Amino acid sequence: MIRYAVLLSGEMDFCTIGGIPLIEHTVRKLFASGIEEMFIVVHADSAAGYAELKSRYPGIVITTGAFQISGDFLFLRSGLLFDAIAFHVLINEARPDVQLASGSGEPIGIAKLQNSALEKMYPKMEIPSQAVTRKIATLLWGKIETGAAAQKTEQDLYPLIQEAEGLRSVRREVLLNPGPATTSDSVKYAQICADICPREKEFGNLMEWICTELSLMAGKPGRVETVLFGGSGTAADEVMISSCVPDEGKLLIVDNGAYGERFAKIAKVYKLNFEVFKSSGFKPLDTEAVKTKLIEGAFTHFAIVYHETTTGLLNPAPELCRFCHEHGITTIVDTVSAFAAIPIDMDRDGFDFMASTSNKNIQGMAGAALVFCRKEALAQISAYPMRNYYLNLQDQYNGFKKTKQTRFTPPVQTLYALRQAIIEAKIETIEKRYIRYSACWDILVKTVKKLGLSMLVPEAAQSKLITAIIDPASPAYSFDALHDLARSKSFTIYPGKLSDANTFRIANIGDIQPEEMTAFVKILEDYIQTL
Repeated sequence: MIRYAVLLSGEMDFCTIGGIPLIEHTVRKLFASGIEEMFIVVHADSAAGYAELKSRYPGIVITTGAFQISGDFLFLRSGLLFDAIAFHVLINEARPDVQLASGSGEPIGIAKLQNSALEKMYPKMEIPSQAVTRKIATLLWGKIETGAAAQKTEQDLYPLIQEAEGLRSVRREVLLNPGPATTSDSVKYAQICADICPREKEFGNLMEWICTELSLMAGKPGRVETVLFGGSGTAADEVMISSCVPDEGKLLIVDNGAYGERFAKIAKVYKLNFEVFKSSGFKPLDTEAVKTKLIEGAFTHFAIVYHETTTGLLNPAPELCRFCHEHGITTIVDTVSAFAAIPIDMDRDGFDFMASTSNKNIQGMAGAALVFCRKEALAQISAYPMRNYYLNLQDQYNGFKKTKQTRFTPPVQTLYALRQAIIEAKIETIEKRYIRYSACWDILVKTVKKLGLSMLVPEAAQSKLITAIIDPASPAYSFDALHDLARSKSFTIYPGKLSDANTFRIANIGDIQPEEMTAFVKILEDYIQTL
Protein backbone atom coordinates (compact mmCIF):
# COMPACT_ATOMS: atom_id res chain seq x y z
CA MET A 1 0.00 0.00 0.00
CA ILE A 2 1.46 3.34 -1.08
CA ARG A 3 0.24 6.35 0.88
CA TYR A 4 2.36 9.20 -0.48
CA ALA A 5 3.36 10.80 -3.76
CA VAL A 6 5.90 13.43 -4.82
CA LEU A 7 5.29 15.54 -7.94
CA LEU A 8 7.76 17.90 -9.54
CA SER A 9 6.16 21.09 -10.79
CA GLY A 10 6.71 22.39 -14.30
CA GLU A 11 5.88 25.18 -16.71
CA MET A 12 3.12 23.17 -18.39
CA ASP A 13 1.28 22.17 -15.19
CA PHE A 14 -1.71 24.39 -15.90
CA CYS A 15 -2.06 23.87 -19.63
CA THR A 16 -5.42 22.21 -20.15
CA ILE A 17 -6.09 18.82 -21.67
CA GLY A 18 -9.78 18.09 -22.11
CA GLY A 19 -10.58 21.22 -20.11
CA ILE A 20 -8.59 20.05 -17.06
CA PRO A 21 -5.12 21.34 -16.06
CA LEU A 22 -2.41 18.79 -16.81
CA ILE A 23 -1.31 18.56 -13.18
CA GLU A 24 -4.90 18.00 -12.05
CA HIS A 25 -5.15 14.92 -14.28
CA THR A 26 -2.24 13.49 -12.27
CA VAL A 27 -3.67 14.61 -8.91
CA ARG A 28 -7.02 12.96 -9.59
CA LYS A 29 -5.41 9.70 -10.66
CA LEU A 30 -3.17 9.65 -7.59
CA PHE A 31 -6.06 10.11 -5.16
CA ALA A 32 -8.11 7.50 -7.03
CA SER A 33 -5.16 5.11 -6.60
CA GLY A 34 -5.26 5.47 -2.82
CA ILE A 35 -2.71 8.21 -2.23
CA GLU A 36 -3.50 10.03 1.01
CA GLU A 37 -0.97 12.85 0.78
CA MET A 38 1.01 14.28 -2.12
CA PHE A 39 3.87 16.76 -2.06
CA ILE A 40 4.19 19.13 -5.02
CA VAL A 41 7.73 20.48 -5.21
CA VAL A 42 7.67 24.03 -6.60
CA HIS A 43 9.99 27.02 -6.96
CA ALA A 44 9.42 29.62 -4.26
CA ASP A 45 8.33 32.24 -6.77
CA SER A 46 5.61 29.99 -8.22
CA ALA A 47 4.15 28.50 -5.03
CA ALA A 48 1.20 30.92 -4.95
CA GLY A 49 0.01 29.60 -8.30
CA TYR A 50 -0.78 26.22 -6.73
CA ALA A 51 -2.89 27.60 -3.86
CA GLU A 52 -6.21 27.16 -5.67
CA LEU A 53 -5.40 23.55 -6.55
CA LYS A 54 -4.49 22.85 -2.92
CA SER A 55 -7.75 24.44 -1.71
CA ARG A 56 -9.72 21.84 -3.70
CA TYR A 57 -7.59 18.86 -2.72
CA PRO A 58 -6.78 18.96 1.03
CA GLY A 59 -4.27 16.10 0.70
CA ILE A 60 -1.88 18.31 -1.28
CA VAL A 61 1.21 19.81 0.39
CA ILE A 62 3.03 22.56 -1.52
CA THR A 63 6.74 22.57 -0.68
CA THR A 64 9.72 24.58 -1.84
CA GLY A 65 12.40 22.71 0.08
CA ALA A 66 13.24 19.52 1.93
CA PHE A 67 10.46 17.44 3.49
CA GLN A 68 10.03 14.05 5.13
CA ILE A 69 7.91 11.05 4.14
CA SER A 70 7.28 8.14 6.50
CA GLY A 71 6.77 5.43 3.87
CA ASP A 72 7.28 4.41 0.28
CA PHE A 73 6.07 6.89 -2.31
CA LEU A 74 5.27 7.41 -5.97
CA PHE A 75 7.48 9.92 -7.76
CA LEU A 76 6.52 11.80 -10.93
CA ARG A 77 8.32 14.28 -13.11
CA SER A 78 6.37 17.22 -14.51
CA GLY A 79 4.59 17.51 -17.85
CA LEU A 80 3.29 13.94 -18.06
CA LEU A 81 -0.03 12.63 -19.35
CA PHE A 82 -0.51 8.89 -19.03
CA ASP A 83 -2.87 5.98 -18.48
CA ALA A 84 -3.59 5.46 -14.76
CA ILE A 85 -2.63 1.79 -15.16
CA ALA A 86 0.92 3.04 -14.53
CA PHE A 87 0.07 3.50 -10.85
CA HIS A 88 -1.56 0.07 -10.64
CA VAL A 89 1.64 -1.50 -11.98
CA LEU A 90 3.90 0.27 -9.50
CA ILE A 91 1.67 -0.21 -6.46
CA ASN A 92 1.65 -3.94 -7.17
CA GLU A 93 5.44 -4.14 -7.63
CA ALA A 94 7.12 -6.17 -4.89
CA ARG A 95 10.56 -4.72 -5.64
CA PRO A 96 11.49 -1.66 -3.55
CA ASP A 97 12.72 0.92 -6.10
CA VAL A 98 11.16 0.67 -9.57
CA GLN A 99 10.86 3.13 -12.43
CA LEU A 100 8.69 2.72 -15.51
CA ALA A 101 10.03 2.79 -19.04
CA SER A 102 8.57 2.47 -22.51
CA GLY A 103 9.09 -0.65 -24.60
CA SER A 104 12.24 0.89 -26.05
CA GLY A 105 13.64 1.46 -22.56
CA GLU A 106 13.03 5.23 -22.45
CA PRO A 107 12.39 6.31 -18.83
CA ILE A 108 8.89 7.75 -18.43
CA GLY A 109 9.55 9.73 -15.27
CA ILE A 110 7.28 7.72 -12.92
CA ALA A 111 8.67 5.55 -10.14
CA LYS A 112 7.93 3.84 -6.84
CA LEU A 113 10.65 4.55 -4.29
CA GLN A 114 11.50 3.81 -0.69
CA ASN A 115 11.40 6.77 1.69
CA SER A 116 15.15 6.31 2.26
CA ALA A 117 15.69 7.29 -1.39
CA LEU A 118 14.36 10.79 -0.79
CA GLU A 119 17.54 12.13 0.83
CA LYS A 120 19.65 10.86 -2.07
CA MET A 121 17.45 12.72 -4.57
CA TYR A 122 18.24 16.21 -3.26
CA PRO A 123 18.78 18.73 -4.69
CA LYS A 124 18.15 17.68 -8.30
CA MET A 125 15.17 15.40 -7.46
CA GLU A 126 16.18 12.72 -9.93
CA ILE A 127 15.23 9.04 -9.77
CA PRO A 128 18.11 7.20 -8.04
CA SER A 129 20.36 5.10 -10.25
CA GLN A 130 19.69 1.96 -8.20
CA ALA A 131 16.04 1.90 -9.26
CA VAL A 132 15.28 -1.09 -11.48
CA THR A 133 13.40 -0.53 -14.72
CA ARG A 134 9.99 -2.00 -15.51
CA LYS A 135 9.25 -1.82 -19.25
CA ILE A 136 5.66 -1.53 -20.44
CA ALA A 137 5.52 -1.61 -24.22
CA THR A 138 1.80 -0.83 -24.37
CA LEU A 139 1.61 2.03 -21.84
CA LEU A 140 -0.04 5.15 -23.23
CA TRP A 141 1.94 8.19 -22.15
CA GLY A 142 3.42 11.44 -23.38
CA LYS A 143 5.51 14.35 -22.17
CA ILE A 144 4.24 17.87 -22.78
CA GLU A 145 6.89 20.59 -22.96
CA THR A 146 5.27 23.21 -25.23
CA GLY A 147 1.83 24.56 -26.07
CA ALA A 148 2.04 22.91 -29.48
CA ALA A 149 2.79 19.57 -27.82
CA ALA A 150 -0.21 20.03 -25.53
CA GLN A 151 -2.49 20.63 -28.50
CA LYS A 152 -1.21 17.56 -30.33
CA THR A 153 -1.47 15.42 -27.18
CA GLU A 154 -5.06 16.51 -26.63
CA GLN A 155 -5.89 15.59 -30.20
CA ASP A 156 -4.01 12.30 -30.57
CA LEU A 157 -3.05 10.76 -27.22
CA TYR A 158 -5.76 11.94 -24.82
CA PRO A 159 -8.65 10.12 -26.60
CA LEU A 160 -6.67 6.87 -26.47
CA ILE A 161 -6.04 7.27 -22.74
CA GLN A 162 -9.71 8.02 -22.15
CA GLU A 163 -10.69 4.90 -24.06
CA ALA A 164 -8.18 2.68 -22.24
CA GLU A 165 -9.27 3.92 -18.82
CA GLY A 166 -12.93 3.71 -19.82
CA LEU A 167 -12.55 0.04 -20.73
CA ARG A 168 -11.69 -0.65 -17.07
CA SER A 169 -14.72 1.22 -15.71
CA VAL A 170 -17.40 -0.76 -13.89
CA ARG A 171 -20.95 -0.80 -15.26
CA ARG A 172 -22.76 2.12 -13.65
CA GLU A 173 -25.75 1.18 -11.48
CA VAL A 174 -27.34 4.07 -9.58
CA LEU A 175 -28.74 2.83 -6.28
CA LEU A 176 -31.68 4.95 -5.15
CA ASN A 177 -32.35 2.52 -2.31
CA PRO A 178 -31.39 3.68 1.20
CA GLY A 179 -28.13 1.70 1.26
CA PRO A 180 -25.83 0.18 0.36
CA ALA A 181 -25.19 3.28 -1.70
CA THR A 182 -23.64 3.81 -5.11
CA THR A 183 -19.83 3.86 -4.96
CA SER A 184 -17.09 5.26 -7.18
CA ASP A 185 -15.03 2.91 -9.31
CA SER A 186 -11.96 3.82 -7.26
CA VAL A 187 -13.70 2.58 -4.10
CA LYS A 188 -14.65 -0.65 -5.85
CA TYR A 189 -11.13 -1.17 -7.19
CA ALA A 190 -9.59 -0.50 -3.77
CA GLN A 191 -10.78 -3.99 -2.80
CA ILE A 192 -8.57 -5.56 -5.47
CA CYS A 193 -5.19 -5.75 -3.83
CA ALA A 194 -2.55 -8.22 -2.77
CA ASP A 195 -3.73 -10.70 -0.16
CA ILE A 196 -2.66 -9.80 3.35
CA CYS A 197 -3.01 -11.36 6.78
CA PRO A 198 -4.93 -8.76 8.82
CA ARG A 199 -2.59 -9.42 11.75
CA GLU A 200 0.27 -7.77 9.85
CA LYS A 201 1.44 -4.42 11.20
CA GLU A 202 0.64 -2.79 7.86
CA PHE A 203 -3.03 -3.68 8.15
CA GLY A 204 -3.16 -2.64 11.79
CA ASN A 205 -1.82 0.76 10.74
CA LEU A 206 -4.51 0.96 8.07
CA MET A 207 -7.26 0.31 10.63
CA GLU A 208 -5.75 2.85 12.99
CA TRP A 209 -5.71 5.45 10.19
CA ILE A 210 -9.36 4.69 9.39
CA CYS A 211 -10.36 5.14 13.05
CA THR A 212 -8.43 8.40 13.35
CA GLU A 213 -9.91 9.90 10.20
CA LEU A 214 -13.46 8.83 11.04
CA SER A 215 -13.11 10.31 14.53
CA LEU A 216 -12.16 13.65 12.99
CA MET A 217 -15.43 13.56 11.04
CA ALA A 218 -17.34 13.24 14.33
CA GLY A 219 -15.59 15.76 16.54
CA LYS A 220 -12.51 17.76 17.30
CA PRO A 221 -9.07 16.10 17.49
CA GLY A 222 -8.68 13.90 20.54
CA ARG A 223 -12.35 14.03 21.51
CA VAL A 224 -13.79 10.92 19.80
CA GLU A 225 -12.81 7.27 19.63
CA THR A 226 -14.00 5.14 16.71
CA VAL A 227 -14.33 1.38 17.23
CA LEU A 228 -14.58 -0.97 14.24
CA PHE A 229 -16.58 -4.18 14.02
CA GLY A 230 -17.34 -6.51 11.16
CA GLY A 231 -21.09 -6.12 10.60
CA SER A 232 -23.95 -3.90 9.49
CA GLY A 233 -25.37 -0.72 10.94
CA THR A 234 -27.68 -2.86 13.07
CA ALA A 235 -24.60 -4.55 14.53
CA ALA A 236 -23.33 -1.11 15.57
CA ASP A 237 -26.72 -0.37 17.16
CA GLU A 238 -26.58 -3.63 19.08
CA VAL A 239 -23.04 -2.83 20.26
CA MET A 240 -24.31 0.40 21.83
CA ILE A 241 -27.51 -0.90 23.38
CA SER A 242 -25.85 -4.01 24.83
CA SER A 243 -22.65 -2.29 26.02
CA CYS A 244 -23.61 1.23 27.14
CA VAL A 245 -26.47 0.77 29.64
CA PRO A 246 -25.64 -0.57 33.14
CA ASP A 247 -27.88 -3.01 35.02
CA GLU A 248 -29.20 -0.19 37.19
CA GLY A 249 -29.78 2.10 34.22
CA LYS A 250 -33.13 3.09 32.77
CA LEU A 251 -33.36 3.65 29.02
CA LEU A 252 -35.89 5.68 27.01
CA ILE A 253 -36.08 4.81 23.29
CA VAL A 254 -37.77 6.99 20.69
CA ASP A 255 -39.64 4.80 18.21
CA ASN A 256 -40.89 6.67 15.15
CA GLY A 257 -39.77 4.25 12.47
CA ALA A 258 -38.33 0.81 11.79
CA TYR A 259 -34.93 1.64 13.25
CA GLY A 260 -36.21 3.10 16.51
CA GLU A 261 -38.34 -0.03 16.78
CA ARG A 262 -35.19 -2.08 16.19
CA PHE A 263 -33.50 -0.32 19.12
CA ALA A 264 -36.39 -1.48 21.30
CA LYS A 265 -36.20 -5.06 20.04
CA ILE A 266 -32.50 -5.18 20.88
CA ALA A 267 -33.11 -3.77 24.37
CA LYS A 268 -35.79 -6.42 24.92
CA VAL A 269 -33.44 -9.24 23.92
CA TYR A 270 -30.92 -8.05 26.52
CA LYS A 271 -33.68 -7.66 29.14
CA LEU A 272 -32.80 -4.03 29.82
CA ASN A 273 -34.96 -1.74 31.90
CA PHE A 274 -36.41 0.43 29.14
CA GLU A 275 -39.50 2.23 27.92
CA VAL A 276 -40.53 3.37 24.44
CA PHE A 277 -41.69 6.82 23.42
CA LYS A 278 -43.87 5.99 20.44
CA SER A 279 -44.36 8.67 17.81
CA SER A 280 -45.65 9.04 14.27
CA GLY A 281 -43.36 7.72 11.56
CA PHE A 282 -43.88 10.75 9.37
CA LYS A 283 -44.79 13.69 11.62
CA PRO A 284 -42.20 15.81 13.46
CA LEU A 285 -41.33 14.54 16.91
CA ASP A 286 -42.85 16.36 19.90
CA THR A 287 -39.60 17.37 21.58
CA GLU A 288 -41.24 18.90 24.64
CA ALA A 289 -43.15 15.71 25.31
CA VAL A 290 -39.91 13.70 25.04
CA LYS A 291 -38.15 16.07 27.46
CA THR A 292 -41.00 15.78 29.94
CA LYS A 293 -40.93 11.98 29.69
CA LEU A 294 -37.16 11.91 30.28
CA ILE A 295 -37.39 13.93 33.48
CA GLU A 296 -40.60 12.49 34.93
CA GLY A 297 -39.43 8.95 34.22
CA ALA A 298 -35.99 9.51 35.82
CA PHE A 299 -34.25 7.98 32.83
CA THR A 300 -30.47 7.61 32.89
CA HIS A 301 -30.05 6.79 29.19
CA PHE A 302 -31.69 7.95 25.98
CA ALA A 303 -31.64 6.37 22.50
CA ILE A 304 -32.82 7.98 19.27
CA VAL A 305 -32.37 7.60 15.52
CA TYR A 306 -31.08 10.85 14.04
CA HIS A 307 -32.34 10.16 10.52
CA GLU A 308 -35.14 7.59 10.23
CA THR A 309 -34.22 5.73 7.06
CA THR A 310 -37.77 4.35 6.99
CA THR A 311 -39.22 7.63 5.75
CA GLY A 312 -36.50 10.29 5.54
CA LEU A 313 -37.73 11.96 8.73
CA LEU A 314 -34.97 13.95 10.44
CA ASN A 315 -35.29 13.82 14.21
CA PRO A 316 -34.09 16.72 16.40
CA ALA A 317 -31.42 14.53 17.97
CA PRO A 318 -28.95 17.34 18.78
CA GLU A 319 -31.60 19.35 20.64
CA LEU A 320 -32.75 16.37 22.67
CA CYS A 321 -29.25 15.07 23.36
CA ARG A 322 -28.04 18.48 24.55
CA PHE A 323 -31.06 18.53 26.87
CA CYS A 324 -30.04 15.09 28.14
CA HIS A 325 -26.53 16.31 28.90
CA GLU A 326 -27.96 19.20 30.89
CA HIS A 327 -29.69 16.59 33.06
CA GLY A 328 -26.93 13.99 33.31
CA ILE A 329 -28.50 11.52 30.86
CA THR A 330 -26.24 9.42 28.60
CA THR A 331 -27.16 9.49 24.91
CA ILE A 332 -27.10 6.75 22.27
CA VAL A 333 -27.72 7.82 18.67
CA ASP A 334 -28.19 5.86 15.46
CA THR A 335 -26.53 8.03 12.79
CA VAL A 336 -26.32 5.20 10.26
CA SER A 337 -27.85 7.25 7.44
CA ALA A 338 -26.87 10.69 8.77
CA PHE A 339 -23.12 10.41 9.37
CA ALA A 340 -20.91 11.80 6.58
CA ALA A 341 -23.87 13.69 5.08
CA ILE A 342 -25.01 15.90 7.96
CA PRO A 343 -22.10 17.57 9.82
CA ILE A 344 -21.80 16.16 13.35
CA ASP A 345 -19.74 17.22 16.36
CA MET A 346 -20.43 14.82 19.21
CA ASP A 347 -19.48 17.34 21.90
CA ARG A 348 -21.56 20.11 20.37
CA ASP A 349 -24.52 17.85 19.61
CA GLY A 350 -24.49 15.97 22.92
CA PHE A 351 -23.94 12.51 21.40
CA ASP A 352 -22.16 10.13 23.81
CA PHE A 353 -22.29 7.08 21.56
CA MET A 354 -23.31 6.91 17.92
CA ALA A 355 -23.47 4.24 15.25
CA SER A 356 -22.89 4.22 11.53
CA THR A 357 -21.71 1.91 8.77
CA SER A 358 -19.27 1.78 5.89
CA ASN A 359 -21.86 1.60 3.14
CA LYS A 360 -24.07 4.68 3.28
CA ASN A 361 -23.01 8.34 3.18
CA ILE A 362 -19.32 7.61 3.66
CA GLN A 363 -19.74 5.86 0.26
CA GLY A 364 -17.79 2.69 1.01
CA MET A 365 -18.77 -0.96 0.67
CA ALA A 366 -20.98 -2.88 3.10
CA GLY A 367 -19.40 -4.88 5.91
CA ALA A 368 -17.95 -2.58 8.58
CA ALA A 369 -19.92 -1.37 11.60
CA LEU A 370 -18.70 1.90 13.13
CA VAL A 371 -19.24 2.92 16.75
CA PHE A 372 -18.19 6.44 17.78
CA CYS A 373 -17.66 7.31 21.44
CA ARG A 374 -17.02 10.52 23.32
CA LYS A 375 -13.92 9.78 25.37
CA GLU A 376 -15.52 10.54 28.74
CA ALA A 377 -18.55 8.40 27.92
CA LEU A 378 -16.36 5.49 26.83
CA ALA A 379 -14.41 5.65 30.09
CA GLN A 380 -17.63 5.41 32.11
CA ILE A 381 -18.68 2.03 30.67
CA SER A 382 -15.51 0.16 31.66
CA ALA A 383 -17.23 -1.49 34.62
CA TYR A 384 -20.50 -2.31 32.84
CA PRO A 385 -21.49 -5.97 32.49
CA MET A 386 -20.30 -7.84 29.40
CA ARG A 387 -23.62 -9.00 27.93
CA ASN A 388 -22.27 -9.76 24.48
CA TYR A 389 -18.98 -11.32 23.40
CA TYR A 390 -18.43 -10.45 19.74
CA LEU A 391 -20.21 -7.06 19.92
CA ASN A 392 -18.82 -5.84 23.25
CA LEU A 393 -17.67 -2.25 22.88
CA GLN A 394 -15.22 -2.03 25.77
CA ASP A 395 -13.47 -5.31 24.94
CA GLN A 396 -13.13 -4.38 21.27
CA TYR A 397 -11.77 -0.94 22.13
CA ASN A 398 -9.30 -2.22 24.73
CA GLY A 399 -8.06 -4.95 22.41
CA PHE A 400 -7.46 -2.56 19.54
CA LYS A 401 -5.69 0.01 21.68
CA LYS A 402 -3.33 -2.67 22.93
CA THR A 403 -2.62 -4.52 19.66
CA LYS A 404 -3.91 -2.40 16.74
CA GLN A 405 -6.01 -5.44 15.88
CA THR A 406 -9.68 -6.31 16.11
CA ARG A 407 -10.31 -9.31 18.32
CA PHE A 408 -11.71 -11.30 15.42
CA THR A 409 -11.09 -11.33 11.68
CA PRO A 410 -11.96 -7.93 10.18
CA PRO A 411 -13.56 -7.49 6.73
CA VAL A 412 -10.24 -6.86 4.97
CA GLN A 413 -11.43 -5.82 1.50
CA THR A 414 -14.24 -3.71 2.96
CA LEU A 415 -11.72 -1.76 5.02
CA TYR A 416 -9.46 -1.14 2.02
CA ALA A 417 -12.54 0.26 0.26
CA LEU A 418 -13.43 2.32 3.35
CA ARG A 419 -9.96 3.84 3.34
CA GLN A 420 -10.47 4.96 -0.25
CA ALA A 421 -13.95 6.26 0.56
CA ILE A 422 -12.49 8.37 3.38
CA ILE A 423 -9.87 9.83 1.03
CA GLU A 424 -12.66 10.84 -1.34
CA ALA A 425 -14.87 12.20 1.46
CA LYS A 426 -12.02 14.42 2.67
CA ILE A 427 -11.62 15.83 -0.82
CA GLU A 428 -15.34 16.53 -1.27
CA THR A 429 -15.95 17.49 2.41
CA ILE A 430 -19.11 16.54 4.30
CA GLU A 431 -20.55 20.02 3.85
CA LYS A 432 -20.22 19.91 0.06
CA ARG A 433 -21.48 16.34 -0.02
CA TYR A 434 -24.69 17.44 1.66
CA ILE A 435 -25.01 20.25 -0.89
CA ARG A 436 -24.72 17.67 -3.69
CA TYR A 437 -27.24 15.37 -2.00
CA SER A 438 -29.61 18.33 -1.51
CA ALA A 439 -29.32 19.29 -5.18
CA CYS A 440 -30.43 15.77 -6.12
CA TRP A 441 -33.32 16.00 -3.63
CA ASP A 442 -34.41 19.34 -5.12
CA ILE A 443 -34.60 17.75 -8.58
CA LEU A 444 -36.66 14.86 -7.22
CA VAL A 445 -39.07 17.03 -5.22
CA LYS A 446 -39.68 19.36 -8.14
CA THR A 447 -40.77 16.39 -10.29
CA VAL A 448 -42.87 14.84 -7.51
CA LYS A 449 -44.84 18.08 -7.25
CA LYS A 450 -45.09 18.42 -11.03
CA LEU A 451 -46.61 14.93 -11.26
CA GLY A 452 -49.15 15.63 -8.51
CA LEU A 453 -47.61 13.04 -6.18
CA SER A 454 -47.38 13.52 -2.42
CA MET A 455 -44.55 13.01 0.02
CA LEU A 456 -45.21 11.26 3.31
CA VAL A 457 -43.05 13.53 5.48
CA PRO A 458 -43.58 17.32 5.47
CA GLU A 459 -40.79 19.05 3.57
CA ALA A 460 -39.58 20.98 6.62
CA ALA A 461 -39.02 17.73 8.55
CA GLN A 462 -37.23 15.89 5.76
CA SER A 463 -33.52 15.09 5.76
CA LYS A 464 -33.12 15.68 2.00
CA LEU A 465 -31.44 12.29 1.93
CA ILE A 466 -34.36 9.87 1.58
CA THR A 467 -37.87 10.66 0.38
CA ALA A 468 -40.95 8.51 1.00
CA ILE A 469 -43.45 9.10 -1.81
CA ILE A 470 -47.06 8.02 -1.42
CA ASP A 471 -48.13 5.50 -4.05
CA PRO A 472 -50.19 6.95 -6.90
CA ALA A 473 -53.94 6.43 -6.43
CA SER A 474 -54.38 4.84 -9.86
CA PRO A 475 -55.34 1.14 -9.74
CA ALA A 476 -52.92 0.66 -12.64
CA TYR A 477 -49.95 1.59 -10.46
CA SER A 478 -47.54 -1.21 -9.66
CA PHE A 479 -44.36 -0.70 -7.67
CA ASP A 480 -42.87 -3.79 -9.27
CA ALA A 481 -43.51 -2.37 -12.74
CA LEU A 482 -41.91 0.94 -11.81
CA HIS A 483 -39.00 -0.87 -10.18
CA ASP A 484 -38.40 -3.09 -13.18
CA LEU A 485 -38.59 -0.17 -15.60
CA ALA A 486 -36.06 1.81 -13.55
CA ARG A 487 -33.84 -1.25 -13.12
CA SER A 488 -33.78 -1.82 -16.87
CA LYS A 489 -32.26 1.64 -17.14
CA SER A 490 -29.69 1.05 -14.35
CA PHE A 491 -31.61 2.69 -11.47
CA THR A 492 -32.70 0.79 -8.35
CA ILE A 493 -35.59 2.01 -6.20
CA TYR A 494 -36.99 0.64 -2.94
CA PRO A 495 -40.47 0.02 -1.49
CA GLY A 496 -41.72 1.76 1.63
CA LYS A 497 -41.37 0.20 5.07
CA LEU A 498 -44.35 1.51 7.04
CA SER A 499 -47.28 -0.83 7.54
CA ASP A 500 -49.82 2.03 7.67
CA ALA A 501 -48.77 3.85 4.49
CA ASN A 502 -48.24 2.62 0.94
CA THR A 503 -45.09 4.33 -0.28
CA PHE A 504 -41.93 3.89 -2.25
CA ARG A 505 -38.62 5.42 -1.25
CA ILE A 506 -36.04 7.31 -3.25
CA ALA A 507 -32.65 7.84 -1.64
CA ASN A 508 -30.20 10.37 -3.00
CA ILE A 509 -27.14 9.29 -1.04
CA GLY A 510 -23.91 7.75 -2.26
CA ASP A 511 -21.92 8.65 -5.35
CA ILE A 512 -24.95 10.02 -7.19
CA GLN A 513 -24.75 13.16 -9.30
CA PRO A 514 -27.54 15.68 -10.06
CA GLU A 515 -27.55 14.73 -13.76
CA GLU A 516 -28.28 11.14 -12.74
CA MET A 517 -31.25 12.21 -10.63
CA THR A 518 -32.45 14.22 -13.64
CA ALA A 519 -32.29 11.05 -15.73
CA PHE A 520 -34.23 9.09 -13.10
CA VAL A 521 -37.06 11.60 -12.71
CA LYS A 522 -37.57 11.42 -16.48
CA ILE A 523 -38.13 7.66 -16.07
CA LEU A 524 -40.53 8.33 -13.18
CA GLU A 525 -42.39 10.93 -15.23
CA ASP A 526 -42.69 8.62 -18.24
CA TYR A 527 -44.08 5.82 -16.05
CA ILE A 528 -46.63 8.00 -14.22
CA GLN A 529 -47.93 9.33 -17.52
CA THR A 530 -48.85 5.76 -18.55
CA LEU A 531 -51.28 5.36 -15.64
